[in-house]
Amino acid sequence: MRRWSSNRHAATSGRATDGDTHLALARESLRDLIADERVPEEVRDSLAEDYQQVQSMLDKLEHGHIHIAMFGRVSVGKSALVNALLGEQRFATSPLHGETRTIQSGQWHEFHDGNVYLIDTPGINEVDGEARELLAHEVAGRADLILFVVDGDLTQAELDALRGIAELRRPLILVLNKIDRFSQPERGSLREALLDHSAGLVHPDNLVFTAAQPAPQWVVRVDERGVESEEERQAPADIGALKTRLWQILDREGKTLAALNASLFAGGLSDQVAARVLQARRTLGERVIRTWCIAKGVAVALNPVPVADLIAAAVVDVSMVIHLSRAYGLPLSRTEAGALVKTIGAQMLLLMGTVWAMHFAASALKLGTGGLSAIVTGGAQGAVAYYSTYVVGRAAERYLANGKSWGEAGPRLTVREILDSLDRDSIIEQAKADIRSRLNPSR
Repeated sequence: MRRWSSNRHAATSGRATDGDTHLALARESLRDLIADERVPEEVRDSLAEDYQQVQSMLDKLEHGHIHIAMFGRVSVGKSALVNALLGEQRFATSPLHGETRTIQSGQWHEFHDGNVYLIDTPGINEVDGEARELLAHEVAGRADLILFVVDGDLTQAELDALRGIAELRRPLILVLNKIDRFSQPERGSLREALLDHSAGLVHPDNLVFTAAQPAPQWVVRVDERGVESEEERQAPADIGALKTRLWQILDREGKTLAALNASLFAGGLSDQVAARVLQARRTLGERVIRTWCIAKGVAVALNPVPVADLIAAAVVDVSMVIHLSRAYGLPLSRTEAGALVKTIGAQMLLLMGTVWAMHFAASALKLGTGGLSAIVTGGAQGAVAYYSTYVVGRAAERYLANGKSWGEAGPRLTVREILDSLDRDSIIEQAKADIRSRLNPSR
């Protein structure tokens, strides 16, 4: 039985130190992700299963465990390969499709201190096995090292799956199992074909041949009287090349692989959390913007004093931006919010000259009007004010979502993109409807 020895540790002390450093950084990353108090509870609840996976991965790192997952279509001999590596018939094998229906694992005591676990997964592309295929992909995405098992040249389905696994950026070993079925010339041809088809996905050193469960052989026995008899004998598993390659990788990179996998998973979950948080903030931001749009539209429509309503409108915009900044967790002072509104307003003035001209004209029309006339002109101006505040809100939201930055686009291009993306007529119609419903709640 081959294990890590103290001499081998000494020979690779530099790499071991690197591995320990990588593990420490990965553990710290996972702990920070779990303990991040900035994540809203509703987002944490929606990702509860993923957070549990993070905790499980953290426990795995704490105990120094390394996971190797078998992946491939049905009946290529994944379970037989796990059994051969474990040295025992742990998992059922069968010529029938779909013998492995759930995730199974076994502790590989032959390496180091038994800290390596071999994981058998359900086969891909099995009839009515979509859920099992998804489960296999999920396990492969959590594993530190993946053995992609085939029993011949890659089919299109296998090549597609191999590409998908390679995108996970986990180390891959391509295992051609059942080589006992092929002659030496056929094995050479298969090696060339597999190297060609997996180019860019699997390193050539990581293509190995095995016979995890060779076909029984018939041997002829001759007794002392010269009588011949036939006897069926099970040939031993041929997995030496795979063991050697696994030992090389684990001995050199085992701890780093575990750390890399944990970091990749943590990064993926962090991206999910960020996306969920951003979506939640956008939903909340949309409500904030709409609320202040209605408030501004109604205030402008009802204000009988010409031009003074424009000053009130600016106050509304500043208050809206302050509330938006709180929703995005980047609070702005009133001075900062006012400066942001002025910046956006300046760009809107350049890009929406006709709209703002109409805004001022409607304000002037209020002078000397009364009754129905004032309501009609005020309602029109209120709708325009509603629209302008909506644009301000969307621009401010973009600024906050970028971490209080306009990015490379700058404020002018940002405002232009927002204006181009909006259907002004539909927003104006919505504004009129919202204002009417507030002015005439009984209707």
